[in-house]
Amino acid sequence: MLEFVGGLLAYFISQQFLLNFVSPATQEELMEYPRDFIAQYLVESAGQLSVSSQNFAALYLLSHGIVKPWLIVGLLRNKVWYYPIAVIVFILFVAYQIFRLQITHPIWLLAITAVDAVVIALTWHEYWYLRRLQRMQVTRVRRCS
Repeated sequence: MLEFVGGLLAYFISQQFLLNFVSPATQEELMEYPRDFIAQYLVESAGQLSVSSQNFAALYLLSHGIVKPWLIVGLLRNKVWYYPIAVIVFILFVAYQIFRLQITHPIWLLAITAVDAVVIALTWHEYWYLRRLQRMQVTRVRRCS
């Protein structure tokens, strides 16, 4: 849900609004520590935000916010066929994120890509675990029959 809301905000918030928010929020930190990496990055990013970057962030977060809940519901129901679909969808997201990283290099996208890679690994592991469990149950039923 946070990604969906973030996508809506990214679409409707202007660069000027973002600058008006980030500048006062980082001003005190930059006065105390002028080389503060995070504060400098926030101010620089807000100042250089392009329309295409804003549209990408909005579309990306909205798509994540729509697709992920659907996948999560299927995974929570232990529908085994959802697992490969979830892995494929996340791989597609990661592939596009890597493509986008080569163009723009935003740190937030790198962080999301790392989280998605962990989600892919965990989903794949869970998929094979559930398949193994199902095979063992089928084997037990056949032995008992």
